[in-house]
Amino acid sequence: MILGQVQIHNRAGDESCVADNGLCPDWIWDNFDRYVDPFWDHVYLTVVAVSIGFAISFTLALVAYRRRWLIVPIVNMTAILYTIPSVAAFFLLLPVTGRGTTTALIALIAYTLLILFRNTLAGLDNVPDEAKDAGRGMGLTNRQLLWRVELPLAVPEIIAGLRVAATTTVGLATLAFFAGAGGLGEQIFGDINFKSNVVTAGGLCVLLAVALDVGLLLVQRAVTPWKRA
Repeated sequence: MILGQVQIHNRAGDESCVADNGLCPDWIWDNFDRYVDPFWDHVYLTVVAVSIGFAISFTLALVAYRRRWLIVPIVNMTAILYTIPSVAAFFLLLPVTGRGTTTALIALIAYTLLILFRNTLAGLDNVPDEAKDAGRGMGLTNRQLLWRVELPLAVPEIIAGLRVAATTTVGLATLAFFAGAGGLGEQIFGDINFKSNVVTAGGLCVLLAVALDVGLLLVQRAVTPWKRA
């Protein structure tokens, strides 16, 4: 009997909390399953966009590193893409690619290019001349010098760019629901006036950004053992 009264009291308190637009732990716990699929959609959008953006930017940076005249055109092009408002980019793409994940990914990839290109190129440019001279003195070709000396020493700057791109993309992906791609943004804007909903969905976005940032730091630590020494 007492247990039943406690349950009724808790339920009444939870309903009161929801009615008062409070932060309701019981409501969050009971409704947490509604955020699981949007969370994994958000992870997919972020990871795929950053991965493809890195592949494109890394290739462009390697080419521009050898052909310096390409730097300005690539920076200008990626800067233009970066300055387009995200919602506007989604709506501009809708007539071409339609609603769905493809439209969201194209826009999100475009926003990563400038950051990743600049950081990759900066990392290569900041390799000490002494290290390059030592590599040449060992008889390394330009290709061997790039892969064995320059790129390994450029890793910290490259990872720094990936960290910025990843955390930025987590935020931008909250607007992907405008393109019909789902994600946590759909949950946030679906009931933006309810504090518990916004805190839960927004908190998951923050946790995702932190997890990606820490993960990339661990990758950097693993691939640059000389930094630890």
